[in-house]
Amino acid sequence: MAVWWLAGWRIAANPDTANFAGFAPGPTLRRLADLVARGELWRSVGPSLGRVGQGMAVAAALGVPLGVLIGGSKALRAATHIPFQFLRMVSPLAWMPIAVLSFASWDGAIVFLIAVAAVWPVTFATANGLAKIDPNWFKVARNLGAGPVQTLRVVILPAIARDVLTGIRLALGVAWIVLVPAEYLGVTSGLGYAINDARDTLEYDRLAAMVLVIGTLGFALDGLCLGAIRRFGWDHER
Repeated sequence: MAVWWLAGWRIAANPDTANFAGFAPGPTLRRLADLVARGELWRSVGPSLGRVGQGMAVAAALGVPLGVLIGGSKALRAATHIPFQFLRMVSPLAWMPIAVLSFASWDGAIVFLIAVAAVWPVTFATANGLAKIDPNWFKVARNLGAGPVQTLRVVILPAIARDVLTGIRLALGVAWIVLVPAEYLGVTSGLGYAINDARDTLEYDRLAAMVLVIGTLGFALDGLCLGAIRRFGWDHER
């Protein structure tokens, strides 16, 4: 806060940069309070959380089963290593032209970009968790008469829960970063749109307030994921 205040004071004191004085803590916090009072903040936060939620749901629905398949088969893991690593290294925003052409709505395109960004951490964390399971556990399950479905439900899912949740936590961080530039597309709502609109209208206090909101929400979402890991992640060493 001290560094932020000092930087704002220096910007306001310099005639060449005085137009950017809205970035200072005082104007930012006053504008944030005004956005909350008028309800404008919630109209920006709601659509963004909805898009992130949909993208994360798609990523989890695809990434967990795919991770289980890869983690349970050395042949499949070897066959998919090169193509999956190649796709993982492609920036999610590079898919933007394809997303725009493939989806009828801007919301669909944004959800697709978020899912593309989030699916890989979930997939690889799940596969890594499954690869660490002691093979003797599967032998015991088979000796006790467990079928594939029972083995998945009783042995695999509890054992990899911590890894899956950790992957989701990492994926959420990536998705939250991708959200803002993705919402520069044709939508007229969301935090990314609010940032872009504030920049175009030179409302630097509103821009800084939205940046503060994005950081606070991201921190809160990460905290929820960390709480879920501690609550539901099974650890055989405890």
